[in-house]
Amino acid sequence: MESYLLEWANLLLRWAHVITAIAWIGSSFYFVFLDSSLTPPVDEDLKKQGVSGELWAVHGGGFYHPVKFASKPPVMPSHLHWFYWESYSTWITGFALLTVSYLWNASAYLIDKSKMDWQPSTAIIVALSFFVVFWLLYDAICRVFGKGKNGDAIVGAGVAVLVCVASYLACHLFAGRAAFLLVGAMIATAMSANVFFWIIPGQRTVVADIKAGRPIDPIHGLRGKQRSVHNTYFTLPVLFAMLSNHYSFTWSHPQNWLILILMMFASAAIRQFFVLRHGYKLGRNRHPIAYALVGCVVIVGVIVWLKPAPLDVKPIATKSGADSALYTKATSINDYLKVSQIIESRCYACHGAQVQMKNVRLDSPTLVKQHAQSVYQQVVMLKAMPMNNSTGITDEERALVKQWFEAGAKTE
Repeated sequence: MESYLLEWANLLLRWAHVITAIAWIGSSFYFVFLDSSLTPPVDEDLKKQGVSGELWAVHGGGFYHPVKFASKPPVMPSHLHWFYWESYSTWITGFALLTVSYLWNASAYLIDKSKMDWQPSTAIIVALSFFVVFWLLYDAICRVFGKGKNGDAIVGAGVAVLVCVASYLACHLFAGRAAFLLVGAMIATAMSANVFFWIIPGQRTVVADIKAGRPIDPIHGLRGKQRSVHNTYFTLPVLFAMLSNHYSFTWSHPQNWLILILMMFASAAIRQFFVLRHGYKLGRNRHPIAYALVGCVVIVGVIVWLKPAPLDVKPIATKSGADSALYTKATSINDYLKVSQIIESRCYACHGAQVQMKNVRLDSPTLVKQHAQSVYQQVVMLKAMPMNNSTGITDEERALVKQWFEAGAKTE
């Protein structure tokens, strides 16, 4: 029953997390586009009101005319829409999902004993410390180096180094699947912390100063803008780290930390292309296609690098004539006997009579036949099982499972 309820919690939290993340990323992307696409106002009345940029757009059958004020509107409206619950809801649902999916069963999902053989409580504490330590170091880099003419470049380089170090450590301390997710969650935590500690407090201070008639300190706008820009470049790397846990050829590789770094770099470069493209359309900068090409080249390079080597497995032998049917049946039975031995030694620990993870049991021919498709997908195609390869299945054994399944998955 516990496993069943955890599955429902996982599904509902994942659903909520995706919905809130779409809302947050969508609003973030929109405002980056808006800032890059604003043009100086033409209407004299708008200029007198202090409007620094405007945009005309059409969507859903209607015309929209958003404007941006250089410092403050002439009259503070009675109602302001604040963009922060999208961020907070995304982090809350994401952390709850991480707890249900990884921290709740840390011994199975978080720990790879070939890397670190530690207690679940220790692994959980270290994993959570990544969030806190990364935020403190990232925030310190922004505070100390985020000023002056070359501040943005220095901060960018410092944060890139910090992400690389964190990725290397995570992939050497935790199971690959969990390491990728932790790095993504770590960066996403910094993104939400930017909203919570800097962007929203700065905006509230500005609104309060306007209402009180006090001078506005421009530092709040500069800090908020800096962290918002960081968040938009973090977005695609985080999405890759989150989605990659479904594709074991990335996180199960011996150099998984380098794969993670390269893919995050490529996604950030592609995001740079889209950010600059808005300004290019208005003649503000050169065409940024080079960033997109760099990102694509890196991705193609990773694809070529990870290309699997062909396994030297002998095909199932065949005979012709009167003995063909008997020979085929004997071969099928022999193949299943080999596969059943693999399943017994590699899979029974989690899918046997005592424990049935994901409600899957494989300790009889009937049950193996029932779950043959899932076994093939998880063991052969995704190589996600056994979890973290805790039982030491070999490539040759995976190949035997592949041969058995593709021959019809016969158990008798």
